[in-house]
Amino acid sequence: MNHTMKNILRSIALILGVLLTLPFLGQAQAKKTPNTVATPKSTITNTIGHSIQITLKPYQNAKIYLGTNYGNSRVLADSTLLNEKSEGVFESKNKLTPGIYFVVSPKYAILFDFLVDDAQHFKIIADTLHLTDVAITGSKENEVFKEYSKSMNTIGSQLSELENKFKAASTKADSTSITDQYNEKKKELVEKRQSIIKNQPKSMTAFFLNVMQRPDAPAIPVVNGKADSLYPFYYMKNHFWDEVVFNDDRLVRTPFFEQKLDEYFKNYISREPDSIIEEVQYMLTVAKTGKEIFPFLLFKFTNKYISPEFMGQDKVFLHIYQNFFAKGDTVLLNEASRRSITDRAYSMMANQLGLAAPALVLNDIQDKKISLYDMKAPYTFVAFWDPTCSHCKVEIPRVDSFYKAIWKNYQINVLSVNINYKEIPAWKTFIKEHHLEGWTNAYQTEADLNKEIKEGRPTTIRQLYDVFKTPTFYLLDSAKRIIAKNLSIEQFNDFIVNTAKKVNK
Repeated sequence: MNHTMKNILRSIALILGVLLTLPFLGQAQAKKTPNTVATPKSTITNTIGHSIQITLKPYQNAKIYLGTNYGNSRVLADSTLLNEKSEGVFESKNKLTPGIYFVVSPKYAILFDFLVDDAQHFKIIADTLHLTDVAITGSKENEVFKEYSKSMNTIGSQLSELENKFKAASTKADSTSITDQYNEKKKELVEKRQSIIKNQPKSMTAFFLNVMQRPDAPAIPVVNGKADSLYPFYYMKNHFWDEVVFNDDRLVRTPFFEQKLDEYFKNYISREPDSIIEEVQYMLTVAKTGKEIFPFLLFKFTNKYISPEFMGQDKVFLHIYQNFFAKGDTVLLNEASRRSITDRAYSMMANQLGLAAPALVLNDIQDKKISLYDMKAPYTFVAFWDPTCSHCKVEIPRVDSFYKAIWKNYQINVLSVNINYKEIPAWKTFIKEHHLEGWTNAYQTEADLNKEIKEGRPTTIRQLYDVFKTPTFYLLDSAKRIIAKNLSIEQFNDFIVNTAKKVNK
C-alpha cells in the first residue's frame, strides 16, 4: 500500500474516531474540575442539567469518574473530586443522554452500574467493600434496576454453582439432575425479565431488556405435509427489532445495541449490497430525528463500508454518501473531514461492479498508443502498479505465475499499467527480468497526464480506477464491464475458474 492510500485511510479513521467521541467529550468538558476539593453541594437546579451527588468510601481527596457506553466502547462522561468525607458531585448545565452509566475508580476500574433517565438529580451512597449494597435515592428507575440486578446476581451465582457441580458429576443420573436444575434456573431468569417487561413496560430497565432480547421462533408450520425449514430464519429476521425504534438515543448508551446490530447484519442480511442498502437506508432515515443515534449509525456504517470486508459492498458507502453526506447530513464534519469523505466517494463512483470500465488510452512499451476497448478477449485482467513499490515487486510476478499456469487457458488478457511515468527504465527492466512480455504492458505519459490536468478534467486514472494503493487489480468481461475487484490474487483465481466453469456448462 502506498503512502497516499495510507494517509487517506488514516485521515478517515481519525475523522470517524473523533466524531464518535465528540458527544460525550463535550459533556465531560462542560465543567472544569476545580483545583480545590469538590463540595458535595450541587450548584445546579433541579430543572436543568444533571447533578448526581455521590459518597464513595473509602476514597478521600481523589478524583473519580462517570462512565458510559458509546456502542461497544466505554467512555468517560464526567468527573468529580471527592472531599475528605468521600463526597462529590457529577454535575453540569448539560443533561446526560439517558442510558446505562457506571462509576469509575481513580485507577479507572469500573465499580458499579446505574441508570440515568430524564430525571438527573439524585444521590448515590456506596462503599467499595460492599458494592452489592449501593444506595440510590431520588431515582425511581434505579429502584427497578436494583431489584432486577439483585435477582440476576442471585440467579447468576446459582447457575455458576450448578455449572461447577456438573463438571464434578460422576454419574449420568447426577448430570441429568443438574442439567434439569440448570434449565429451571435459566427459565426463572427469563421469567424474571419478562415480568419486568410486562409489569413495568415504561421503565428503562424494560427498555433495555427489550433491546437485549432475541425473538423466539414458534414451531415450524407444516402445510400439506411439508415443513418450511426457512420459517425460523425469516421469523427471526422480521421480528428482530420489534421493540426497538431507531431514533431512540438511549440505544447508543448501552453495551448491547451495537452487538445486536452486528449480529443482525451478519446473520440475517444478505451480503449483496442492495440488501444492505435497504436496511441502512431505513435505519438512518428513522434515526435522523434522534440526536446521538443518527451520527452513531451514520459513521458506523460509513466506517464499515468505506473499506468493506466483501467485494462490491463499497456500493453501500456510495449510497450513504449520495443520500446523506451529499445532502447536507455532515454531522460534526469540518471542511477537511467533509473533503476527505467526498474525495473517497468520488474515487469509487466510476469503478463499481457491473459498470463499464473507464476508457484507457495508453502508451505500450514501444510507445505506441493502445486502447483498452480495442483489446479483444473473453476476460481482461487489469493490474495497476508501480515499479518502485516493494509490494508490487512481490505480487506482479505472482500474477504472472497464475496467468501462465491457469488463466492463459481461459484466454485471459493481462493489461499491466505502470502508474509511475518517472520510472520507465525501471519498469522495462522489471518486465524483462520477470519475462512479462506475454502481457500488454502500458503506461500513461507525463504529457497525457498534464493534458488531462490542463483541460480541467475532473478525473485521472488514479481516481477513475481508485488506484490509491498499489497494486490494484480489476477483472473485466468481454464487454469490458467490471466483474471483480478488491480481491487477493488467490481470490481472483477462484473467481476466474468458477466463472469459466459456469460459462462452459
